Amino acid sequence: MSTITPPPPSVIPSVPTASPTNPRAAGASPRPSGIAAAWMLAKREWVRFFRQRNRVTSAVIQPLLFWLLFGTGLQGSFVGAGEQNFIEYFLPGTIALIVLFTAIFATISVIEDRREGFMQAVLVAPVGRWPVLAGKVLGGSAIAWVQAVVFLGLVYVFGAAPFSVSVVGVLVLLAVMAIAMCSLGMIVAWPMDSTQGFHAIMMLGLMPMWLLSGSFFPIPPIGAEAGVGQMILGGIMRANPLTYPMVELRRLLYPTVDFAASGFAPSPLVCWSVALVFMIGTSLLAWYLMRGSRRADLIA
Repeated sequence: MSTITPPPPSVIPSVPTASPTNPRAAGASPRPSGIAAAWMLAKREWVRFFRQRNRVTSAVIQPLLFWLLFGTGLQGSFVGAGEQNFIEYFLPGTIALIVLFTAIFATISVIEDRREGFMQAVLVAPVGRWPVLAGKVLGGSAIAWVQAVVFLGLVYVFGAAPFSVSVVGVLVLLAVMAIAMCSLGMIVAWPMDSTQGFHAIMMLGLMPMWLLSGSFFPIPPIGAEAGVGQMILGGIMRANPLTYPMVELRRLLYPTVDFAASGFAPSPLVCWSVALVFMIGTSLLAWYLMRGSRRADLIA
């Protein structure tokens, strides 16, 4: 009688189980890089900037017209430190105005991206929120820095300011100012839902901030002979954080002029410290608002 032998037991291949130490077995894809996301957002700002040619011209031509018109018109009625005329005195303020206008146009894209749905798609990406802030701020500040450097190059070519080794400090200070202004623009733009409201707030806040930084007129002295209005104006201008990088920018553009002998001119250490604290403070405040505000994510 024949016996039936049972078939050998089949070998079931082992399937790797998901574990925190074996993400490949779970089919999990590696986490996207936040640096790459920030780089792509910054690159997107550059592409958008060069596609909108009116921004390229208006951000430089408008401050240039201000510099030429005001500098020529008020040249005979102003004498600054070191026998400076007004066109020389107004030059640092014009460069700061270029950075300011570029910051306004760069950060307004946050509101436009939210309306188009692009910002919501970025916020749900698994890269966190800091790449959004870094990409927007670095992209906008790089555009502002390049525009200011182009204008500065024309200034040196036409001899409106003496060229010296201090140009290195000018370039670094312009980068600090550009990051601070773009971060300030992000603080205003993030909770806003209207481009008209954004322009109104920026003009209401940034233009007085620029005028009261010593860009357009000297900082009045505070002393026993000063009037009440002069003391109030001088105190406000001294409390303005943009005043100190403006003083240092003027000192770097005209290194042979002794500005301390004729007005308010803090030491370079004080000016650089205030500029860096202003940049870091606005960046941290923008990050805090972006991280804590969930209502702004849904604004359409």
